Amino acid sequence: MSTIETTKEIYQGFEQGPIRPPSEAGSLLIRITRNCPWNRCTFCPVYKGADFSLRPVEHVLEDINRVHRYVEEIRKFAAVSGKVYPDDIARLRAMDGAGDRAALNAALQWAGGGMRSIFLQDANSLVIKPERLLAIVLHLKECFPWVDRITSYARSHTVAKISDDNLRLLAEAGLSRIHIGMESGSDAVLARVHKGVDKKTHILAGQKVKLAGMELSEYIMPGLGGKDLSEEHARQSADALNQINPDFIRLRSLAIPNHVALYQEYQRGDFQKLTDVETARELLIFLEALDGISSTLASDHILNLFEDVKGTFPQDKARMVAIVKEFLDMDAAERMIYQVGRRMGLFRGLSDMADEDKRHHVEAACARAGISPDTVDAAIDEMMKRFI
Repeated sequence: MSTIETTKEIYQGFEQGPIRPPSEAGSLLIRITRNCPWNRCTFCPVYKGADFSLRPVEHVLEDINRVHRYVEEIRKFAAVSGKVYPDDIARLRAMDGAGDRAALNAALQWAGGGMRSIFLQDANSLVIKPERLLAIVLHLKECFPWVDRITSYARSHTVAKISDDNLRLLAEAGLSRIHIGMESGSDAVLARVHKGVDKKTHILAGQKVKLAGMELSEYIMPGLGGKDLSEEHARQSADALNQINPDFIRLRSLAIPNHVALYQEYQRGDFQKLTDVETARELLIFLEALDGISSTLASDHILNLFEDVKGTFPQDKARMVAIVKEFLDMDAAERMIYQVGRRMGLFRGLSDMADEDKRHHVEAACARAGISPDTVDAAIDEMMKRFI
C-alpha cells in the first residue's frame, strides 16, 4: 500500500465512520471528518470519548481514487455478464497497487446498492473550509458522474456561518442534500440538552440550504422535551419547520441508553420521559401544527411508534393525523399489543394488527415476559435501547 505523507499524519488506507442516515443505506460513504466537533448533546450516544479531527483533503481524494479504481473494474465485469460473480471478486481482491480491502468492500457494497448516491461522513462535513469541500465534491463528480446525489450531515450553527455564495457553489458542484439534526425548535429544550444552537439559527440555516438549491432533511426527536416541555417542543418545532419548509421532515423518537448524560438526569428524576401514549399525543400536536408547507414526512426508524405516519403536506396530513388518533382511541390492552409488536419489528403500522399470525406471536411474547398494560412502558424502554 502506498502512503501519502502530510505534516500531521500518514495515510493509513480507506476510512469509514460509524453512522449514516437510514435513507443513505445504499450510499457510498466517504469520510471527510472524524467524529463530531460539538459532541455535547446529552441524548446522543455516538462519538463519545472520541476526538474530532479533519482528515487531510489529499487523504479523502485518495480514498475516492481507490474506490474509483475498484468501481471501474466492477463496471467492466457487469458490462460483460450483467452481474459480478465470485470469481470476479477474487480477481479484484488479487489486484495490487494503490488499493486496500476496505476500499474494495466499500466499492462492492456500493455496487450492490446501485451506485446512485454518496454520503459524506462524519457528523458535520461542512465544518471544513468551503474550498476544500468543493474540491472533494468536484472530484467525486469527476470520478462518478452518474450519481444522483451527494449528501452530508451538518450542524445548523455551521451552515449559518457559510456565505450564501459558497453554499451555492457547493450546490452547483453537486452537493445536493443536507441532513440537519434540528431535534427541537424550542430554545428551552435545545438549551437543556446542550444542543449548542437556538431556534433562530435553525431557521436561518435551513432557509440558507434551501436558498442554495439543495434538498434539506430536518430531523425532529419526539419526546425530547420530556413531560414538562412536551407541548412547547411540539409547537415550537412545528413553527420552525413551517418557516423553513424543508424537503423532508424525519422523525427519530427519543430513547435513553444507559451510557448517555440524559440517562443520569432521567435516573435522578430531573427528566421525566414520555410514555408511548404521551409521545403519540405530542406527535398529534406536532402534526396538527404543521401548516403551509410542502414537506414530506418520513418515519423511517424502528424507534418511531408509527412507521406508517408518513406522507407529503398538505395532502396527506389528515391521514397521518387519523392514524395517531386511532392509536390513542384504543383501549390499553390493544395499545399494548401494538406497542410490543412494533418494537419486536412485527408491526410497521396499525393495519398489521389484523394479521392473526403476527398478533398471536406478540400476545405469546407478552405472556412469556409478563408484560401487561401496567408494565408495558418499562418493557418498551428496555426494548428500545437495543436500537441505539
